[in-house]
Amino acid sequence: MRCNNDNRDAGLYDLVVVGASFAGLIAARTAAHRGLRVAVMDAKTEPGARVRTTGILVKEAVAECDIPAALTRKIPGVRLYAPNHQSTDLFAPGYYFLATDTPAIMRWLAREAQRAGADLLFGARFEDATLAGDLINIHGVDLKARYLLGADGAKSRVAKTFGLGRNTEFLIGMETEFEESPTVDPDFLHCFVDASLAPGYLGWVVPGVSLTQAGLAVANGPFGKKRKPDFDTFLKRIDSHFALWNCEVKAKRSGPIPCGGLVRPLSTRRVLLTGDAAGLVSPLTAGGIRLAFQYGRRAGAAISEYLLDGGADPGALMAREYPRFGLKTWMRRAWSAAPPNALLNATLFTPPMRALAQWIYFQKRGGDGKRRRPEISRRPAR
Repeated sequence: MRCNNDNRDAGLYDLVVVGASFAGLIAARTAAHRGLRVAVMDAKTEPGARVRTTGILVKEAVAECDIPAALTRKIPGVRLYAPNHQSTDLFAPGYYFLATDTPAIMRWLAREAQRAGADLLFGARFEDATLAGDLINIHGVDLKARYLLGADGAKSRVAKTFGLGRNTEFLIGMETEFEESPTVDPDFLHCFVDASLAPGYLGWVVPGVSLTQAGLAVANGPFGKKRKPDFDTFLKRIDSHFALWNCEVKAKRSGPIPCGGLVRPLSTRRVLLTGDAAGLVSPLTAGGIRLAFQYGRRAGAAISEYLLDGGADPGALMAREYPRFGLKTWMRRAWSAAPPNALLNATLFTPPMRALAQWIYFQKRGGDGKRRRPEISRRPAR
């Protein structure tokens, strides 16, 4: 049963979600299932357009949202490459990552939200809004909402409009999708540590769903020094492993990835941020999809309880529940300093550094309790 729908103005909703993102669509689905009248508005023409993420899921993300297996590909391990081309293989028993057909997943999430009862308004750009009494008037699209959820990405207009916290620290990433290549071992996420090419982050090659994804991201240096990814040089750097120059290019994308941790403030009266807009991205790994699923769903539930049952203020509630990223924020600062390649070559595969890499990728994950030591391989360039 929907919340107070009788004789309502067609443009009046209990909840308007700005951004058909992972977090936004999960929140909309949750709130609609709980009885709210929900609309999702997004400037894109359709949910699979302008995808700006590699779309790698950790295993825990599936526990938050059951993704159709046909849209994913299991990858059990990580192959970590040093600047000198040596590599080590990392695993955790029973654990895996999922490469995804991300546009297809966004379309599936949109259909799920729509089936739950949410209205999807694509081609509707959020420009401005004002709070009048207990209603938010969204300008330019003739919509009103009892609550507004900003799930509109790293540079949120909802945050700007309502004077909320905004992301100020970013990684800058570039990625190219190639045709599926037999040169890429499908059992690994291939991650390249190189301070000269990927200072503050890394490069990657992913055996995706019917394609191969290769990308590179960099962080700004000390004192805000600007860095830019040199993707062409990165492709030459990995040529001996994969020869991707010989593969057909399917798509390209680039954009900012928030890495500064949670923004503050997260909310104001009847407005809340979630997903990338809230800085819900690990400062260290730049992973945010699991957090989008978990806290998008939680935000949708909290808003429903607030509007339907007089529950706690969602902004105050989520400010207590959203993760703080304390240790990972400090580790982000250290990694952004970009230790020199000579030091990385000398230390990356020592037992302490292997243990750190294992923790970063897998933490305490794994199913059968048996630990398998990472294997070091001295693979010559092809």
